[in-house]
Amino acid sequence: MQAFHDQWRHDRLVLDKWFSLQIVNAEPDAAADLAEALTRHADFTMKNPNRFRAVLGALAASPAGFHHASGKGYALLADWLIRLDPLNPQTAARMCTAFETWRRYDEGRQQMIAAQLDRILATPGISRDMTEMAGRIRAA
Repeated sequence: MQAFHDQWRHDRLVLDKWFSLQIVNAEPDAAADLAEALTRHADFTMKNPNRFRAVLGALAASPAGFHHASGKGYALLADWLIRLDPLNPQTAARMCTAFETWRRYDEGRQQMIAAQLDRILATPGISRDMTEMAGRIRAA
């Protein structure tokens, strides 16, 4: 992985795939921890929507990892949506849709997702876009 990164680090699109593939191919119990570690990588920036989606979107697109019983995926995504919202409320609101299917899961997962949606909605200064999206999902 490091050799591939070193060779392609100057190609933004390839690097986005490099980030995504690591998370998508991770074991479910390691996906959220890996995504969190990749957010600390020197080439990660939340100011680039494609890079943000490459990491957090890949986690959300990995059902077994995102919906792991630990709830780590939910908390990590909510943390980053709250951080991203002041900089890019449209992308943050769009990424919030990862929680959209929350009623399809067991009671424990529903409670963890509801808690994260409530935390997002309780964040002071949260954008109108995020309030609308998270509120709609929470009310569903």
